[in-house]
Amino acid sequence: MDNDDFDTALVSAALTLAEERGWPAVTVLAAARRAGLPLPEARRRFPLKASILLRLGRLADDVALADDMLSGAVRERLFDLLMRRLDVFQQYRGGLQSVFRSLPLDPALTLLLGGATVESMRWMADAAGVNTSGIRGFVHVNMLVAVWTHTLRVWEKDESPDMGSTMAALDQALDKAGRFGLFPSNAEENTIQDGLADLDDVDASFSGAAISSQSN
Repeated sequence: MDNDDFDTALVSAALTLAEERGWPAVTVLAAARRAGLPLPEARRRFPLKASILLRLGRLADDVALADDMLSGAVRERLFDLLMRRLDVFQQYRGGLQSVFRSLPLDPALTLLLGGATVESMRWMADAAGVNTSGIRGFVHVNMLVAVWTHTLRVWEKDESPDMGSTMAALDQALDKAGRFGLFPSNAEENTIQDGLADLDDVDASFSGAAISSQSN
């Protein structure tokens, strides 16, 4: 079992326990035992209980960012990236609902997850082509945090299997953020699209060169 499989197994066990017993009753040790994982390795990889939720966030980021050849406008790319994160969260829905219910009583965990969310949204914005540098970038990232937080609240209550209400909420939140300048202007958008096209050309050139080298 590699590290990613180990982490996924422990996170899954922990959130299953959270759904059954409530997040406050979950421990890393109990999750490791439920998953049949060695305790020393669980302690090394998850030194704090909060590490479980931080690792889930990273796993969701990894899935969202796995395909870096997203096409379409910046808004469309952001929608796809955020829905990919939610698809991961959907797998642990019951456990995460328990976590959310406990957050008002755990301000330290709330602050920790808030900081991790800001960093995740910075990655999502960068991947979609939103400017994240300087004061303007700071504002953009915080706007995206607000979009994500609003969508997550709707998702928490969305019982539909296709997450229809969640997708509608994300659409509306992105529209509102767009009116406040989250997305680049048309000229900036064209520059981003040209850059993506250049990357495709470079990739094709490398692929052609590799084939030519192999045939020689």
